[in-house]
Amino acid sequence: MLPEVVTVRSLVIAVVVLLAVVLLLPTVRAYVNQTGELRALRAEVAAAEAERDALEVELGRWDDEAYVVAQARDRLSFVMPGERAWRVIDPDTVVDVVDPETGRRLTDGPVGVDPEDGAPWYVSVWRSVQLAGEQPAPGGGDGDGGTEPGDGPETPPTDGGTP
Repeated sequence: MLPEVVTVRSLVIAVVVLLAVVLLLPTVRAYVNQTGELRALRAEVAAAEAERDALEVELGRWDDEAYVVAQARDRLSFVMPGERAWRVIDPDTVVDVVDPETGRRLTDGPVGVDPEDGAPWYVSVWRSVQLAGEQPAPGGGDGDGGTEPGDGPETPPTDGGTP
């Protein structure tokens, strides 16, 4: 009878241990997962606080007028009144292109200036607008003796019928 009692007792203990493992395993797993999430969230909060502190320091710099002037010069290429602005072009990155009509390098001369007469680009654009708006002189004036549409008095088109 003694071996049967030991077997029953060990069976009951095994069932109780198995039941305890089944009941406690999800709780322990949730605890471990939540601990990892809490650690990750604390690291994220620390990083956000460090970024906030850096941004507050940056914001404090904008109260200094010298910093504002330096940023305007660097970021926006501003110059102070009376200073001369220079644009430095790296010769290693600029390709020499030759204009086939004139034979001149296209990189010659200051930036934004018409190389023909030294006028800025917007002056040559305005000249072309003015030339496009001018009315041609009566009689053609182009030497070919013909008339272009819009030259001289207008004549109604004839379609072979009555006018």
